[in-house]
Amino acid sequence: MSFGTLQLVLRPPQGRFGWWGVGSITLAALVFLWWAALGSQINASNLWNGIPYMVDFLVRMMPPNPEFLERLWRPALESLQVAVWGTLLGVVIALPVCFFAARNLSPSPVVFHATRQLLNCMRGINEIILALIFVAAIGLGPFAGVLALAIHGAGMLGKFFAEAMEDIDEGPLEAFRSAGVGPFKTFFFGVLPQVLPTWLGTIFYRLETNVRQSTVLGMVGAGGIGFELVSSMKLFKYQDTATCILVILAMVLIADLVSSRVRALIR
Repeated sequence: MSFGTLQLVLRPPQGRFGWWGVGSITLAALVFLWWAALGSQINASNLWNGIPYMVDFLVRMMPPNPEFLERLWRPALESLQVAVWGTLLGVVIALPVCFFAARNLSPSPVVFHATRQLLNCMRGINEIILALIFVAAIGLGPFAGVLALAIHGAGMLGKFFAEAMEDIDEGPLEAFRSAGVGPFKTFFFGVLPQVLPTWLGTIFYRLETNVRQSTVLGMVGAGGIGFELVSSMKLFKYQDTATCILVILAMVLIADLVSSRVRALIR
């Protein structure tokens, strides 16, 4: 089959599969998707019937209440503060752990697998669930949100930090080791220059994610603008809700823009 100067060549699958194997895998995938659709109750008619209610909700939100902004600037700054400190503490927790989670730097396979599972557990629990745990432990307030973002973020950052160190060029490390250089200098001069751009890009991406997450942690009492959002909806003040949503969107867009620019400069 040809498209102008381009030609599309279809070849039979190579190896042990063949057309029957590919067809069986495709059929199994379709059956799995159908099973998942039944379990999640995907129903186009329900969505179509719900459109008038969604339109009615949007109409009630218009126009946003500009006077409500006076109450939002402090919770919005609180969400930003939670995101910044959640990211910083996540980095502080991840840095000592990531070396044991890197296959080429870990002292033993047992330590490597144990550390990887620890990181999996840390990032496997959603931030909102962690926030609920910390709210129950230390009470309402933004500090619970900081701890929730820090624990979840440390699991994600530790994994990415470790994978970045696994992809480095081993040549400089062997040269330093053969020259009798200590582990600290080997890391500082052989590992850090190779992984620093990737680490910084990952940190700023995590900060961008934490800005989004911090805006909803207030829904469970962990501080930030999410509390005002939920309160306005419970009081049926939908115009105030629209103002909250616009402020959250502005925060997320600004964080995304700044993070993208910084990561582009690092690259």
